[in-house]
Amino acid sequence: MRETVMAGVGMHPFGRFEGKPYTQMALEAVLMALKDANVPWKDVQAAYCSSVFCPATSGLKILTPLGLTGIPITNVEAACASGGSSIMIAQQAIATGLYDVVLALGVDKMPRGFISPEALGEKWQVLAGMVSGPMNFALNARRHMYEYGTTVEQMAKVSVKAHKNGVFNPYAMYRKELSFEEIMNSQVVADPIRRLMFCAPNEGAAAAVLCSRDVAKKYTDVRRCPEVASAVVKTAAYPGFPVMPYYSFSTRKKLVSPVKLAAREAYEKAGIGPKDLDVVELQDTDAASEINLYEQLDLCNEGEGGRLVDEGATEISGSIPVNPSGGLLCKGEPVGASGLGQVAEIVWQLRGEAGKRQVAKPKVGMSQVVGNGGICAVVILKN
Repeated sequence: MRETVMAGVGMHPFGRFEGKPYTQMALEAVLMALKDANVPWKDVQAAYCSSVFCPATSGLKILTPLGLTGIPITNVEAACASGGSSIMIAQQAIATGLYDVVLALGVDKMPRGFISPEALGEKWQVLAGMVSGPMNFALNARRHMYEYGTTVEQMAKVSVKAHKNGVFNPYAMYRKELSFEEIMNSQVVADPIRRLMFCAPNEGAAAAVLCSRDVAKKYTDVRRCPEVASAVVKTAAYPGFPVMPYYSFSTRKKLVSPVKLAAREAYEKAGIGPKDLDVVELQDTDAASEINLYEQLDLCNEGEGGRLVDEGATEISGSIPVNPSGGLLCKGEPVGASGLGQVAEIVWQLRGEAGKRQVAKPKVGMSQVVGNGGICAVVILKN
């Protein structure tokens, strides 16, 4: 298997851009990634475009202005895990020798407000009130509070951290610090989660150029190209909204979440453990989920996620910095682009190019996204 590297990344800011088509946002991210990699468009041999709310054949529509070169352009949809799924497919294509230079891009223009239940579940589930993003996040939070004593105050601290980091991210939608009191006093959306503990669906794009290491040497200094040590996608083995473990109805035993399955396979393939991580970008769709995901990614034992928050371990200066970009709480979440946005941040961190949000001398970074139905993608990059 050939070694795959991230030769270049690009990103269009996440936010709201009325009147700006998704094609233009995505093209800007692609051009930035190609320039960063010093790779001409004519040398790209395949492209994978992740989106959820964009039209059919979005990838072709985005890339046509660069010139029709006859390459395969594949559209990828895996809910919030779409971007990570595109990275996995691109990495596999290079590792197996199918292609030498591949483009992965992600873009979305999300409707305002929470995603419609009709987009998430079957009709009977919608009619029964079983499909609602805020409700599912709140139920997960309450279960975690019941089992482990996690507090609303710890969730608020996650949001405080995110907004403190987001101030320094020019690609983030929200770039203003928020106090603990502001977050705690914001409107309760689904108890116990407040409005300022949720991310906002929005618009944006990100892209990455992946190459085999030998080929990358033709274009750029490979010392600035992190290795894609692993890229893994897993789906849940049980129904529901599995950000955290569920219990089997028949045996009452706790079931392993797809996040934990994906993370453990990614660690194994990368030849590392969670203690080797220097920086993590994870899917903080809400503040409670971030605490839960610390545990599902084995950054700590189950039930200890709140302790990491209280100790400041996940701050930029902490022992395991999480979401130095400000995470989705600050960037917002255009679901097709969020995974690639995370990867771009990890690349900048490993290069030392993250400015005032820079983690001290990172060597290994992880990105993680999980989508509706329990589709989880984990990518590990190494210098």
